[in-house]
Amino acid sequence: MPAAALTDRFPELGADELIESLVPPPRFGEARFGTYLPNPDEPSQAAAVQACSAFAARIGEGSAKKSRLRSLFGGGAAAPAGPMGLYLDGGFGVGKTHLLASTWHEAPGPKAYGTFVELTHLVGALGFGEAVRRLSAHRLLAIDEFELDDPGDTTLVSRLLQELTDAGVHVAATSNTLPDKLGEGRFAADDFLREIQALSRRFTVVRVDGPDYRHRGLPDAPPPVGDEELAASAAAHEGSTLDEFGALADHLARLHPSRYGKLLNGVSRVHLARVTPAPDQNVGLRLVAFADRLYDRAIPVVVSGVPLPELFGEEMVNGGYRKKYLRAVSRLTALARDAVSAPPAAR
Repeated sequence: MPAAALTDRFPELGADELIESLVPPPRFGEARFGTYLPNPDEPSQAAAVQACSAFAARIGEGSAKKSRLRSLFGGGAAAPAGPMGLYLDGGFGVGKTHLLASTWHEAPGPKAYGTFVELTHLVGALGFGEAVRRLSAHRLLAIDEFELDDPGDTTLVSRLLQELTDAGVHVAATSNTLPDKLGEGRFAADDFLREIQALSRRFTVVRVDGPDYRHRGLPDAPPPVGDEELAASAAAHEGSTLDEFGALADHLARLHPSRYGKLLNGVSRVHLARVTPAPDQNVGLRLVAFADRLYDRAIPVVVSGVPLPELFGEEMVNGGYRKKYLRAVSRLTALARDAVSAPPAAR
């Protein structure tokens, strides 16, 4: 039987499913503070574990206090003074997502976890008022890959987080960019400086330094295979998909990035034939989102065509989205290594 194709899938997400899906992805389903291994040469990593653990504990203490006040006075307690948010800033591959997921697991519910793009899609699907109503019932909103790529997102997220934190919702986020620098190099951030500064005031920033742990002491990405070897790998692994790279790129353009996760449901290994460098920024950013969902689900990747480090051209890597592209290459490289080390499963 030939391998399935991702281009044959058109996943849909209903409003209730969007809310129910706001949990850490499979790779981080078991992430805990105790399973995070700080680099002994980077003291900020151990400090970040302590800061995140204290933040989660503070959410629990605040929830208990609010319950006591509600029982005494019959109403909700006012939101505590000071920042309601924790912002993990650092390069890619230092374990920020692990720490964010650990914070989510440690904090009391109800709680929600999603990527920035999933959050903005949620608001678009539900409407701003309904999204605020549903998320205001949570004690914690964890946002991974916090990025502001256009002025509309800046205004939307600023309003949303103001409403949620005023309602007593704690917010934890990860990003490769300090909150007062969001949007720089991507749009006229100066025109939206007030909104960006309003966002930054809602977070306590915790720096996480260090090299990319995914590649410490490990070889570079395995080289691309030939098309025949690619097809043989797809045939040898149960749950594999096989797609022509250009066709997949076109397919991703027809889906909102929030659907990329569901696109990969049940997939054990992704094979991409005749990979070429991303032709433009739009394709590049969609590939970044796709790579993130592959990594979240620990799905090995095998490719023919150009090597994965050449997926994004020099002009793109040196532009405003540099950190996103480097993160995607780092994650895809790790997944390509996984494909070499994982044994085949009989069909």
